[in-house]
This record gives sequence, C-alpha cells and structure tokens, in this order.
Amino acid sequence: MLTPAELRQTLDSIAATQHRDGCIPWFPGGHADPWDHVEAAMALDVGGGHRQAVERAYEWLLRTQRPDGALAFYYRDGEVEDPKLDANHSTYLAAGVWHHVQLTGDNGFLEEMWPVVEAAVEFALSLQRDSGEIVWMRLPDGTPGDYALLTASSCIHLSLRCAIALAERLGHERPDWELALGSLAHAVGHRPEAFEDKDRFSIDWYYPVLGGVLTGQRARVRLFDRWETFVVPGRGVRCVADQPWITPAETCEAVMAMSVAGLDREARQLFEWIQHLRDGDGSYWTGHNYVEQDHYPEGERTTWTAAAVVLAHEVLSRNGATRSLFLGEDLPVGVGADEIEEPVAD
Repeated sequence: MLTPAELRQTLDSIAATQHRDGCIPWFPGGHADPWDHVEAAMALDVGGGHRQAVERAYEWLLRTQRPDGALAFYYRDGEVEDPKLDANHSTYLAAGVWHHVQLTGDNGFLEEMWPVVEAAVEFALSLQRDSGEIVWMRLPDGTPGDYALLTASSCIHLSLRCAIALAERLGHERPDWELALGSLAHAVGHRPEAFEDKDRFSIDWYYPVLGGVLTGQRARVRLFDRWETFVVPGRGVRCVADQPWITPAETCEAVMAMSVAGLDREARQLFEWIQHLRDGDGSYWTGHNYVEQDHYPEGERTTWTAAAVVLAHEVLSRNGATRSLFLGEDLPVGVGADEIEEPVAD
C-alpha cells in the first residue's frame, strides 16, 4: 500500500497538471476527455487536500456540457478536438458527483450539478436500444453510432445508479431511469451478443464487475475465467490480450473489481506488482512493454493513470465513500434487475 506521503505526492502530480479553467488533461500539453477528467477529480477528492481543484474540475463540466446533455470525446485548450458525443463520457460525471456528495455532504454542490447530471442521463438514454444496451456515441449531426460497447454500457450502469441515487436525495422520482437501468443490467449480464466484439481488451473482462452488474459468485467466476489471459505474474494486467503491454490503469481497475468481488488477496497482489511503474514524482507511466523493456507510449505519464491508482488504493484501504461507490452501497438496482435469473448450467 502507499504511504500517506506517497499518496499526497501522486495527488499533487494530478493537481499540477490541471489547467486554470479547471480542465484536467491527460498530461501537460495533451488533450482531455470528460471521463478521465472526472476520474482525476474523484481522485483529487480523496483526503480533502485539493478541494478547490475538485470544484474547478466540476465547474469546467458545467461550462462545457452541450445543451443536449452531451460531452464531446476530446477537448484541447478549451476547444473540441473530437466532436463525437460519447454516452459513457457524458454520464460518468454522475458517479463523480455522487462520490463528492458522499465525501462532503455538500447539498449545495448537488443542487448546482443536478441539471448537468439530469441532462447527461437523458442524452445517454436517448441512445438506449429496446434490448437494453446503450449505443456508445452520437455524431454532432444526430446520427447514432452503429454499435454498443460492453465496457461503456457497464460503466453507464454504475453512473445511472448514481444518478438515480442523486435524484432520490433531492426528492425527485425517475421511474423511467429505473426501468432503463434494469434493462441495461440485463443486457450487460446476459446478452453478450448485443455488444461489439472487443474480447481482446481487458476492460471488457472486468468492467461488468466494476460497473456493478455482476456480483458475488458470478463476478468471481468471470474474473478467474480470464485471469491467465490478462494477468502477467509480477507485472500487472495487459491492456490487450495479444500484446505485451502492461498498464497501471487497467491493472488498478481490475484491482477494484477484484476487491469488490471479494478477491482481496488477488487485488492486493496486483496493486503491489504495478508499483514498478511509479515515477519519482508520484506520477505513473501509462504503460510498459515488458518484452522491449520500455515505457509505452514513450515518455507518457497520465493523470488518469495516477487517478486509477489512487482510487484502487482507497478501495483496498476500505476507505468510506470510494469503496462504497464501487460496492454499490446505497445505490438502486433498477426495476427488474433483481429478478434476473441466474444462467442455467450446462
């Protein structure tokens, strides 16, 4: 585990990258995307030492969100770099807002952010198919994408649970969201054919667990099923099954998935392994090619990688709001989600 001084150093490395307007790019001079921006803000919320930076991060989202509730894929220096409107990028702010409110009890912040959360959810649900899955993006001209992504829908599942919990805290009823949540859970948990085949990527392996769809024994079975495919002993988790790239972000997300599934021993082992990619200033290299023994991409240390490490550390440390978020404590399950039958064994 990280010492308090090491944790502060990592948080400082994220805060030092934040722009004056509140945006948190991948690295100095790099672009930003809303999902990773929120992940970095969630990490900065840990410990309370960067509260102003967190507030500026959410103010950036307030100013940046489109009238239709969407956020673009990439931004750079205050301008849209990639205009695709990503459903997962747009809704993850709900998870961030819930995390912040649980940490601070700041109902004023919740009231200010509620219109942003509501609009983001409505945008994402406009992309939900009748069979439950959510198409990953919409083009600026209104054309929806051709497919849904398992990782994105799994993460939206978590964000939508947070959004409903926020609504309940404000006294709002959103029965249509609860129905959409149950339908989404069913698609993620039982309809793999509904999603574009991205089986090579480790995020599709663990995100149905991290997003709260698969729990208990079903979660453990899924994680053990492809352990040998993605886990390189002594190093961490591959980003892609057929490439020798170890990435701290994927490793730490897998750490969180394993911990909430009750696999703390395996989670702690992975977290320990990935510390070889910690740099002297507390930041983390984005990836490592263990065949060529070189960082990948060359010279890149990213804020979202450091953020994933911080959040994984909090989950492993069993610290309050962060662990509670990924465990799904006090979060609704959606209409019909608890009535989904277990798959019948062959």
